Amino acid sequence: MSRIALLFIALCLSLPALAERKQSFGDLDVHYSAFNSSFLQPEIAAAVGLSRGKKQGVLNISVLKAGQPTAAVVSGEMRNLLGQTHNLKFKQVKEGAAIYYLAQFPIEQQEILRFSISIQADGGNTHSLDFNQELFPD
Repeated sequence: MSRIALLFIALCLSLPALAERKQSFGDLDVHYSAFNSSFLQPEIAAAVGLSRGKKQGVLNISVLKAGQPTAAVVSGEMRNLLGQTHNLKFKQVKEGAAIYYLAQFPIEQQEILRFSISIQADGGNTHSLDFNQELFPD
């Protein structure tokens, strides 16, 4: 299982189309990437409880405090350019010392999606992360 999770993380960080991004809030670093679920190998998706599909996206969030993985409360929503909203249900995945949060969302057509995420780590302040990303159904 640990090899599958490490492969999943490596996949998320290595493909140019999945360019990872980072936002810092003091000593808290939030890494995030959104991509089409069809990029995942079937066994990796199954191991972390994700559905693969041509019109399914995945949002991956990891939270580091002072460079160390930390647990957080992560919530948010995705909105398309028509204003249609999809609430994101994040699943925490722990593998060894790594902690990350995964949510799936629909990709109906090539479009720019707006993500609004709330992160609260270790009972501290809540931080907002807003970003746009263009995604394509596979």
